Amino acid sequence: MNANHEDLTMTSTTLELLQKYSVAGPRYTSYPTAPYFHTGYREADWLEALAAMQPGRGISLYAHIPFCDSLCYYCGCNMVATRDYSKTVPYLAALEREMAATAARVDPGRVVRQLHLGGGTPTYLHPDDIRALMGRMRGHFNIAPDAEISCEVDPRELTREHLVALRENGFNRVSFGVQDMDPKVQEAVNRIQSEFLIRQVVDWARELGFSSVNLDLIVGLPRQTLESFRGTLERVVGWSPDRLAVFAYAHVPWIKKHQRLIQESDLPDFATRLALQQAVNETLGGAGYVNIGLDHYARPEDELVRAQQNKTLWRNFQGYTTHKDCDILAFGASSISQTVDVYMQNEKGLKSYEARVTATGFAVERGIKLSLDDRIRREAITRVMCDLELDLAAFGQEWNIDATTYFADALADLRPLADDGLVAFDASRIEVTRAGRMFLRNIGMCFDRYFKEAAADKPRYSRTA
Repeated sequence: MNANHEDLTMTSTTLELLQKYSVAGPRYTSYPTAPYFHTGYREADWLEALAAMQPGRGISLYAHIPFCDSLCYYCGCNMVATRDYSKTVPYLAALEREMAATAARVDPGRVVRQLHLGGGTPTYLHPDDIRALMGRMRGHFNIAPDAEISCEVDPRELTREHLVALRENGFNRVSFGVQDMDPKVQEAVNRIQSEFLIRQVVDWARELGFSSVNLDLIVGLPRQTLESFRGTLERVVGWSPDRLAVFAYAHVPWIKKHQRLIQESDLPDFATRLALQQAVNETLGGAGYVNIGLDHYARPEDELVRAQQNKTLWRNFQGYTTHKDCDILAFGASSISQTVDVYMQNEKGLKSYEARVTATGFAVERGIKLSLDDRIRREAITRVMCDLELDLAAFGQEWNIDATTYFADALADLRPLADDGLVAFDASRIEVTRAGRMFLRNIGMCFDRYFKEAAADKPRYSRTA
């Protein structure tokens, strides 16, 4: 599969379809999706899940560092904006206790293949605290010498010493939050960062030997115009990142109260959002980047592209990944762990998280144990979103089902999308078309039993376009 400028450019028909299929729907970093996790899942259930983990699987570690120096108005993360660094002390102590309690219940021979620090802003921590945290993680878990170790970074408070500390501890991937380079947009979302600053931190990362330097952008921010965002894209392409994530801003002030600080009248209208997305595809496609799916782009030689070609690509809470056969052990407030048949989410509030961990070593707030149907549908959704196809015959053999009959509801729901040229399917195979790659969330929704259930209190998701 090769992507080029022609492949990624939107036609007027595609723009019409984006408008037609712009509905609220999940991003499928899990299935069932997080709104269906429930508080009836307790600590005892998680301890049982830890005991039942398959010893031959790898481990993916995640630590959530929720602190930020300032509040970005668009933020949808679980974060705390504070300049009181003393708040990190009890939090890091709780992380240590939770890691120790978890590691005591995990086979020490299991190997960590992936490690990620997210937030918030992980580099809010002082360099020596980053070193100490990684020392504790290495003390509790067997991290492979060639593990993928990555960190999310806010360039504004970053020092070169932060990146030195990361490299000393094996970090090989770093993602910088750029979002938008237009000063008017930056002012509207309270995130001021100069072109010089971004270039400096990218240069530091390359000088220090990070194997992958990734940049994050956001489409749909207040005061964003097609002309201004094209300027951002041109600058970003000039920095030659290895990967780009171009997220669509989700305006959900009923969930994230601080988003009320954004003037809704400043948000680009639907037509402008579509034009912005078209500019993304034209510019990145013209620069040779491959659209992995949804909002992820990578160079043709990137391992994500190779994994998609080899049908080993997967999705989890960090987005697209090459590490399907790993259980996720996640630490910190709001973090989500995952085994073969369980999702578990920690307490979201700092105080409640710290208190629960101090008391028992764990902070289970909610979770879900997957049924066989959940696992089958998760696999189908993920295969479509990663492989861009689903061999129904092979899938049926793998799960011991007649896939065509089992997914009769999904195939019926896919018919209108097929009529619009987004998918092609028959009794043996489903294939996402080139145009359909921008509608992966809509395609996944056809397999989603939970989403189809009529309920007055159905979760509210961001729109698919």
